[in-house]
Amino acid sequence: MKTFLIDLDRCTGCYGCQMGCKDEHCNQSWLPYAEAQPDTGQFWMHVKQYERGQKPHVKVSYIPTPCQRCENAPCMAAAEDEAMYLREDGMPIIDPARARGQKAIADACPYGVVFWNEELEIPQKCTGCAHLIDGQDEFINVPRCFDNCPTGAIEYGEESELDLEGAELLNPEFGTQPHLWYKALPKRFVAGIVYDPVEKEIVEGASCTLVGTSGTFTATTDDMGDFWLRGLPRDDFTLTIEAGGKRKTLPVSTREKDIGLGDIALT
Repeated sequence: MKTFLIDLDRCTGCYGCQMGCKDEHCNQSWLPYAEAQPDTGQFWMHVKQYERGQKPHVKVSYIPTPCQRCENAPCMAAAEDEAMYLREDGMPIIDPARARGQKAIADACPYGVVFWNEELEIPQKCTGCAHLIDGQDEFINVPRCFDNCPTGAIEYGEESELDLEGAELLNPEFGTQPHLWYKALPKRFVAGIVYDPVEKEIVEGASCTLVGTSGTFTATTDDMGDFWLRGLPRDDFTLTIEAGGKRKTLPVSTREKDIGLGDIALT
């Protein structure tokens, strides 16, 4: 089975993969694999940008999101009249002719990567550049997103031959059994700046301890009074900050979002 391994530590958000996909598929059809991708409204390879935290503790994460190559694909389950089939390389393909009028195929994808083309009345998505894999271009025989990535963030090959140590699946809770892998998927963080309101100075070296059912996490404020607790699970925590005989306790939850606490007065 062929697939992608995407290392988000290497992804700079340049959108090269997304632009390569548009260049390959807009204004040209690659039948029988796909009709042309519309100029707007569809990104078969979509670099999703997430702003996380609150000022001044903000991080930006980029997650390239093509078809997830689901083994238990809801789109295929929704297809009628053999409108979808599974290639030998593991990519689910929508037959543009048979899928006409079947909007349920697009609606079924929990990842939101199957799109409905109103003009042609067909569902459309990433094909893994099946036309290139099968030799319809004499100069390139790999997916354009992979070929366009300047940092090596996207790897393409046999799933059994990729280095999947530490790799994760995107939203495994969907139960679709995807076969597209990611390294360095963003985890939750809690951050803040600790200061002494009496001395009107930041507090360096304060111990910051986060305790929840998922474990205990610690950090120390730096010479700017900042602390970052990274790689956190989604959980409800108690944050305790201690320095110079002073102690402050706060409830913190990462269940819904990353937390930037801003200035915290240690009293």
